[in-house]
Amino acid sequence: MALLVVRLRGTVNVPYWAVTTLKNLYLNKRFSATLVPETSDYLGMLRKISPWVAWSKADREIVKTLIENRAKNKNPRSDSLSKSGNSKDYKGIDELVEVLVNDKIKFSEQNNVKPWFSLNPPKGGFKKSTKRQFSDGGTLGSNKDLLEIVKKMI
Repeated sequence: MALLVVRLRGTVNVPYWAVTTLKNLYLNKRFSATLVPETSDYLGMLRKISPWVAWSKADREIVKTLIENRAKNKNPRSDSLSKSGNSKDYKGIDELVEVLVNDKIKFSEQNNVKPWFSLNPPKGGFKKSTKRQFSDGGTLGSNKDLLEIVKKMI
């Protein structure tokens, strides 16, 4: 399963090592999101930057909604969002979503799609603190309720 990672904290007073890790994950500004595979390497990176991001397992519905509404082309002249880095064309967004959710290809390996999504602040605001971890009653870190928050951010 792929992980949906959303940056919830800003850019002020972030140490250089955290900025580097956030840039490697394409999370350069607040309310940006990306999809990463669920591997030990990525989980280590996420644990390292947990004071700035929240993550959860992504389901097909939310990935499809993100790609349809928030995906941006690298080349604005082309309308195709479904061409991958290994020059294989997918028959539609459903097939692309299936490949991404099952970790068969990284989202950052797509040629025509930028590897991040720009989201809005959630409608109705956050119900829990964005300064505390999920285990302490906040929204940061490994968050089971993140998909509901992202639905309000699209």
